[in-house]
Amino acid sequence: MKAEIIAVGTEILVGDIVNTNAQFLSRELFNLGIDMYYQTVAGDNPLRLAEAIRLAFGRADMVIFSGGLGPTEDDLTKETVAEYFGVPLLFHKEIQDEIKEYLKGYAKTGYPESNWKQAYIPEDALILHNKRGTAPGVILEKDGKIAVLLPGPPRELLPMFTEEVVPYLRAKSDFVMEAKVLRLFGIGEARVGEIVSDLMAGGNPTVAPYAKDNEVTLRIAAKGKTKAEAEQMIETVRQEIESRLGEFVYGYNEENMAKTTASLLMNRGLTIACAESCTAGLLTATLGDIPGVSAVLSESIVTYSNEAKMKYLGVQKETLEQFGAVSKETAWEMAEGIRNAANADIGVSITGIAGPDGGTPEKPVGLVYVGVSYCGNVIVKKLNLHGNRTKVRQGTVMHALNAVRECILKNER
Repeated sequence: MKAEIIAVGTEILVGDIVNTNAQFLSRELFNLGIDMYYQTVAGDNPLRLAEAIRLAFGRADMVIFSGGLGPTEDDLTKETVAEYFGVPLLFHKEIQDEIKEYLKGYAKTGYPESNWKQAYIPEDALILHNKRGTAPGVILEKDGKIAVLLPGPPRELLPMFTEEVVPYLRAKSDFVMEAKVLRLFGIGEARVGEIVSDLMAGGNPTVAPYAKDNEVTLRIAAKGKTKAEAEQMIETVRQEIESRLGEFVYGYNEENMAKTTASLLMNRGLTIACAESCTAGLLTATLGDIPGVSAVLSESIVTYSNEAKMKYLGVQKETLEQFGAVSKETAWEMAEGIRNAANADIGVSITGIAGPDGGTPEKPVGLVYVGVSYCGNVIVKKLNLHGNRTKVRQGTVMHALNAVRECILKNER
């Protein structure tokens, strides 16, 4: 089965609201093993909506609509779909009663007559009852085509789809889809594509790279008769990818760098302390977003000035005078200094030039040093990052987290 999504609403078309429904529906269709190749947004105009419907059913077996089921005159999804299928709208007293029950707070002043428009349902359609609003959903099936009409508000659409549409669609699909995302750091999308190009050419499983801020992900997706069959297909490809790119793979699915590094710290009971300059606490804040990290995040200090570096971290005046605040030597002493000051297992330091000014030919904007002190050793990484101030700071945090992760794993080998 091939599906398409049509989001109805001028407010989506002009960018007043974000179409989160399409994201949700896309994921759900994938999990059901239903292919989808197109998404459309149509404004509240019957002629343009009718054209979108015609095009969608010309290339899909099923079209899922979100929005346009309300009580106002510009809510025309149900009417336009019924016209396309050539069926009349019939009044349903039980739907009117459900709407009255939902709107019982209006009983004293009278029910809005416009809501009775929502009690008209296409002939022979399956009604999807709305427990969280006044607009019922509809499933209309005719001549091998299926239209699924859902209300626009996510708080109504999501449970209606999960509770009523999913069971209907499961009966229509002979396959299940599974996916796994590999998260990579330290390698670019183009190079990843070169290394796994033969795997990307496959039809099932599929392998698709996505470049994100400061990382690359590889999404492996497989369609099988059973969940176990699909998962085994994914596992075979995962093993092959990691045989080629394993040194760059740091996590899976939703395990971003902060979660991965924080989990390592918490699982091993290792405390960490941070000394930050150009990131101004961003590393600490990123770790602080992870639940439970307070058990291992000992303390943090922002030391922009040379005086602060000397006072709180014990950086030597001679080091600053000879090498400067942005240097390997300073990062080294900062990492050691914060680890000792906090009596932590790991000390992390960051010093650099985030921009937009402050750079020189010798030390340009984007030059950053990250230091990690752990198990009696200190490593310092020199970074040459690009982009605006925000990108430099975010990239630095990613590198710092990865440096901590690598130090922990290397020490265990």
